Amino acid sequence: MRAKVEGAVGRSGGASAAGVGGASEERQAMQPHVSIILPVHNAEPWLDECLRSVLQQDFEGTMELSVFNDASKDKSGAIIEKWRVKLEDSGVHVIIGGHDSPSPRGVGYSKNQAVAQSSGSYLCFLDSIVGCRVRRDPPNSTERYTRWINQLTPEQLLTQVFTANGPTVIMPTWFCSRAWFSHVGPFDEGGQGVPEDLLFFYEHLRKGGGVIRVDQSLLLYRYHLRAATHSVLE
Repeated sequence: MRAKVEGAVGRSGGASAAGVGGASEERQAMQPHVSIILPVHNAEPWLDECLRSVLQQDFEGTMELSVFNDASKDKSGAIIEKWRVKLEDSGVHVIIGGHDSPSPRGVGYSKNQAVAQSSGSYLCFLDSIVGCRVRRDPPNSTERYTRWINQLTPEQLLTQVFTANGPTVIMPTWFCSRAWFSHVGPFDEGGQGVPEDLLFFYEHLRKGGGVIRVDQSLLLYRYHLRAATHSVLE
């Protein structure tokens, strides 16, 4: 996503005390450039690969990973803790939140919680806006939808959004500023069956946001039988 945001996100209300200003500057210096937002629910089979991709990023700025574990009943929590050590040893701060209720509260809720506990100036959604092309695993899953989003022209990223297919730039590739997310969001927390990404995308466009896509396949978008969205045949 791209947006012009005027003014600072947070201000001290005109306080002139040197101590207050110094503390504010210190907080800004500690604030990471990018927060990677990762909602997790029973992701044990794929979580190692996902977190390894975070470790292998060549981004030269400061980065943090914000994970929200939405009542996973498998070994997702243990895998996250294992990778916390590796990531923090490499300079990536890791924030872990979650709950152990009997049932998950949904993708929208988990994303909102992961954003709330993060502090980066920009948000990168690894639900695994500069979007990118994608490839699917298994290769023939959501074939029609994948072909559609990868073939859209820059103009169609905007004109084709109001179709039954969904967002023209898929959620796991979104990148936007925290200020813009606060202006547009949060995500709808209606739970399973609610297209929280599409609703957010519509609101983003309604408020004047634009869309830019990187024309490279930078994301492996995996389908599995318990996925919250998309039939494998779509």
